[in-house]
Amino acid sequence: MTVSLVLASASPARKRLLLGAGVEPSIVVSGVDEDAVTATARDTYGELAGEDVALVLARAKAEAVASQVSHALVVGCDSVLELDGEIHGKPVSAEEARERWRRMSGSSGVLHTGHWLVDGRDPEQGGSGATLGATASTTVHFATLSDVEIAAYVATGEPLRVAGAFTLDGLGGPYVAGIEGDPSNVVGLSLPLLRELLDEVGVPWHTLRTASASAGASS
Repeated sequence: MTVSLVLASASPARKRLLLGAGVEPSIVVSGVDEDAVTATARDTYGELAGEDVALVLARAKAEAVASQVSHALVVGCDSVLELDGEIHGKPVSAEEARERWRRMSGSSGVLHTGHWLVDGRDPEQGGSGATLGATASTTVHFATLSDVEIAAYVATGEPLRVAGAFTLDGLGGPYVAGIEGDPSNVVGLSLPLLRELLDEVGVPWHTLRTASASAGASS
């Protein structure tokens, strides 16, 4: 029996990752106010490490969507870049993106992606009612870019749409010199970590694969 998954994210990259792995998720965007969630968490727990910020936001997104849908597995994700001890999400302006890339150029950062899974399936379908999560962290080494290259990349608009102001699987790929860790995590969703979380609620990864994906793999 194929199990369905709801992705609490508007990210095209996360959807592409799942589709590439044979999983066709339903998409429900949470609408969570990320700044408000982070501020509340800091008021409650104090200053947060990068991996904790990502996890708090992933949990908020997953639980917000889980409250809107019924009888479903819901996964929420959020990514932040830790650079020189500072935590960064999406740049709010082109100037911020350019300045960020001047700091990233020839340097390294850590991309943290929080994952939160809510098992809202009916008990008759094997649902556990569990809510759990974890963060995957990958070190990213950036190439050395000239100001002209930085300006040209920022002008594409891509750095303004993604956490950390870069992509691995898009226009930013040529500017990533190397990584240490899971590449899918840098794209926005760690497939190995999601597999582990699903296993904890008794859902083997292969039960998420669509029939067409399984048929294509065997042809």
